[in-house]
Amino acid sequence: MSAATQERMPALYLSHGAPPLADDPIWPGELAAWSAGLPRPKAILMVSAHWEEAPLALGAVETVPLVYDFWGFPEHYYKVRYAAPGAPKLAESVRKLLRAPGTPVQDIPDRGLDHGAYVPLVEMFPEADIPVLQISMPTLDPVRLMEIGRKLAPLRDEGVLIVGSGFFTHNLAALRHTGPGVPTWSAEFDEWGRRALENRDWDALLDFLRKAPAGRYAHPRTEHFAPLFVTMGAADVVGELDAQKSVIDGFWMGLAKRSMQFG
Repeated sequence: MSAATQERMPALYLSHGAPPLADDPIWPGELAAWSAGLPRPKAILMVSAHWEEAPLALGAVETVPLVYDFWGFPEHYYKVRYAAPGAPKLAESVRKLLRAPGTPVQDIPDRGLDHGAYVPLVEMFPEADIPVLQISMPTLDPVRLMEIGRKLAPLRDEGVLIVGSGFFTHNLAALRHTGPGVPTWSAEFDEWGRRALENRDWDALLDFLRKAPAGRYAHPRTEHFAPLFVTMGAADVVGELDAQKSVIDGFWMGLAKRSMQFG
């Protein structure tokens, strides 16, 4: 086995929940157990549903602040801290990988980690001692996002953990009109997604709005499913797209929290 293979990090897609995830009796432990089984990353590259910016943008690379991009929660959720080191070397690698094929890149040096990034990181890497860089999604087109993931794939051989952070189903408006339990549209989409992943039906996943039952109910806007395609691209280029598994499943407040690891 080569040194590169030994050092290669997996690529993850995770459902990040919301700030109250920290108070859930089960989910934080699932995330912590997941990270405990991973090789230790040299750096973490986050792609969150909560940052869309075109051209593709790199966030803070020196001191990394947090973005409390939510409203109406109890005060203690706004006091969470995650003082991870910046990742200037990773930022430079990202620029080189993307600019070489002609992908425009911009820097937004005061843009910190939003809750799609830091909420899961607090549970998975609570020491906050691994450099973190967040980049934006410049598009929601699955094919284009997968291509960005392919361009970023070499980072995995440098010890970088690439994480797409979204939510496997996400329709907060519909939840307001449903009773307790898991809505049919959420359960149906989750089951379809589980089977598509197990069957390696990548074409169906790329066309999920048309192919999945209740696709437009599960994702009336697709930003929470979109990070999956960056993760898929990062795995595809090294031939590990088929080596995937669901690590976390089940539901949280009616939404599917399915999360998977590639490689």
